[in-house]
Amino acid sequence: MSETHSATARAHPNIAFIKYWGNADDNLRLPANPSLSMNLDGLYTQTTVTWLFEPNADRLILNRQPDTGTAFRRVSAFLNILRARLNITGSAQIESFNNFPMGAGIASSASSFAALTLAAVSAAGIQLSERALSTLARLGSGSAARSIPGGFVEWFTGQSHDESFAESFAPPDHWDLVDIIAVVSSEHKTVVSQEGHRSANTSDLQAARVAGAAERLAACKTAILSRDFKRFAEVVEHDSNLMHAVMMTSRPPLFYWLPPTLEVMARVRQWRADGLKVCYTLDAGPNIHCICVKNDAEQVRQELSALSGVVDVRAALPGGPAALVDVNG
Repeated sequence: MSETHSATARAHPNIAFIKYWGNADDNLRLPANPSLSMNLDGLYTQTTVTWLFEPNADRLILNRQPDTGTAFRRVSAFLNILRARLNITGSAQIESFNNFPMGAGIASSASSFAALTLAAVSAAGIQLSERALSTLARLGSGSAARSIPGGFVEWFTGQSHDESFAESFAPPDHWDLVDIIAVVSSEHKTVVSQEGHRSANTSDLQAARVAGAAERLAACKTAILSRDFKRFAEVVEHDSNLMHAVMMTSRPPLFYWLPPTLEVMARVRQWRADGLKVCYTLDAGPNIHCICVKNDAEQVRQELSALSGVVDVRAALPGGPAALVDVNG
């Protein structure tokens, strides 16, 4: 690479309905169980990668600020993987921006590494299939594999690097679900998901969670394809509770829930009992994703906004795939 090439890509975070927690292979980030998710429209990471013909000069500007800390080291390690696997030479200048809180349980690493993968590969002048992009994104952040395809997505465990990828099983407009995100804290979590995945097997409950994951995924997938909200809500909340039970019983334990988290979860169950089509799910953080049908979304948003512990409310429809915004070179 003897001249400057750049590309800009945008990717959405995703909310997992059947959770990814724990790896069968930490180095390749092969997940311990298959998972299922929905991309979140309106929330995004936008990343520009410029390949420069100079060695050992990777640079990261994150949310308009130079970063030389943990985020930079993680990004640089991922760039080393891309350089080795795709025979890319030179260093990368990266400018990345998120329009939602990072590190707070809204899958910022998923959208970040999906956008970074697509931008870096495109800036290098390489064309890859969606499946190949998904496998590469997984090496940066496991859940990033799910932010490459669009809509409703399934991620396969696989026994090797090439076998563990995500693909769409329904387009964004298949079901008018809305994710109303109740933000109870925008602080960056003290234990990142990457560390939590490594400690999952220290929980006595992880083996049982993994053993039942395929059955829960099949039930959830069927519910989505048939638009059966009652069945969907039951399996989604159960799977979320199972993941957090593993977190809480890991050594050391991970407690992501805050008092407002518990209040919102209780309110959601009551609202559903009262007739609203809404359920909750949480990733590795205190914020609650309240999944509802579009007709009930405004009422759910108003109810959440009225709670004292909720500091912000975001809404997202099913989102599309990672996509290029601009390519130069």
